[in-house]
Amino acid sequence: MEAVAERNVIPPGPKGVPFFGSIRAFRKDAPRFLIKAAAEFGPVSYFRLANQRVFFINDAELVKEILVTNQGSFKKSRALERAKILLGNGLLTNEGEAHLKQRRLVQPAFHRERLAGYATSMVDLSVRARNRWADGSRIEMHAEMMRLTLAIVAETLFRADVETEAAEIGEALSTVLAMFNLLFVPFSEWLEKLPLPAVRRFEKARARLDQTIYKMISERRASGEDRGDLLSMLLLAQDEGAGMSDEQVRDEAMTLFLAGHETTANALTWTWYLLSQHPEIEARMHEEIDRELGGRLPTFDDVPRLAYTERVLAEGMRLYPPAWAIGRRAKVDYQLGEYAVPAHSILLMSPYAMHRNPRYWPEPERFDPDRFLPEASADRPKFSYFPFGGGARLCIGERFAWMEGVLVLATLGQKWRFRFESNQEVAYQAMITLRTRGGVPMRVEAR
Repeated sequence: MEAVAERNVIPPGPKGVPFFGSIRAFRKDAPRFLIKAAAEFGPVSYFRLANQRVFFINDAELVKEILVTNQGSFKKSRALERAKILLGNGLLTNEGEAHLKQRRLVQPAFHRERLAGYATSMVDLSVRARNRWADGSRIEMHAEMMRLTLAIVAETLFRADVETEAAEIGEALSTVLAMFNLLFVPFSEWLEKLPLPAVRRFEKARARLDQTIYKMISERRASGEDRGDLLSMLLLAQDEGAGMSDEQVRDEAMTLFLAGHETTANALTWTWYLLSQHPEIEARMHEEIDRELGGRLPTFDDVPRLAYTERVLAEGMRLYPPAWAIGRRAKVDYQLGEYAVPAHSILLMSPYAMHRNPRYWPEPERFDPDRFLPEASADRPKFSYFPFGGGARLCIGERFAWMEGVLVLATLGQKWRFRFESNQEVAYQAMITLRTRGGVPMRVEAR
């Protein structure tokens, strides 16, 4: 490989303004900013966010190179480093040997035999949710999906019932995510030390989330019971002859508790919205649910049979991937094709932008689950679609999330259809995850 110094080529890209670069346009609407950059400047573009150099990658093979082939040349992005203020040294924020050790510890919670047991809880809690509604009732879909996925992750991974706390936890999570936007601006390390109202709200919300996690830990430690769930695995784990501290358990539990609930809720919310806008696709999904289940509740063994329902979910996550951007930081000078990437630069990859790349997705804005038929996807490169990331940092709960999404869609869709109650399109809110802005009001209709 030629030395970077000998091929000091910088990609084209938006110029921005002196000192601040493109930070204003990026913060205003980052996903659209990236789509525009890819359309104007091609598969690799360059811009600055204040003093930070950013290389934006919108090519599937180059994404594979960064996330898989040469992943050792990169480390986690500043976004994940800053996430430690909430998540501590959990699986998402750790790296190197510590990350691999924690991943090996947590992995058994997502093995196939465990997933089969989780499926029953997912369906039972979905039945409880669908029974709360009546024909003609109005719901806010994002709030309902947040409540449901929170109950699912608490029950399956921690054997805890937090449904009575769902509203408080949801409010705290929204506050935390709003503050994260501020924490990612340049010099935010100083801002978080100031007695600003936003900082105080963040600290209060973080304390509320900690209250839930530490309560689960203390109750389990007091009982001494091994329930065979993730929390028991963490509490029984030995690290160089000593058990994990409550703080270590808290960091892992907080990471999986929030990541496993927020992202799936967003994916389901967007999918229900898209179905409400495409009644012919909704009818086809309902037909499959009725045909395959025959009126009974779905089980773990039904998931492979609900192929169209899974494709609906896949297409929902294509258009609105919960993790809309993934970043890596170059450890050393790196040659990316013809371009020189100086050490410490950010390499930014966006599932949102890649999933709309017309090179891989004809008519990219069209909602079409059949894009994911085997024959339709055979020639697409793997990293033209990566809602769960890739490489050593591939989302550990990917199989859990696919199963949960399909079972929730099938269980709720078996009884109800949902009609969007607004004459305006739903807008996104690109925070750490891709949320809906202002909620998704819907009317429940009996099938």
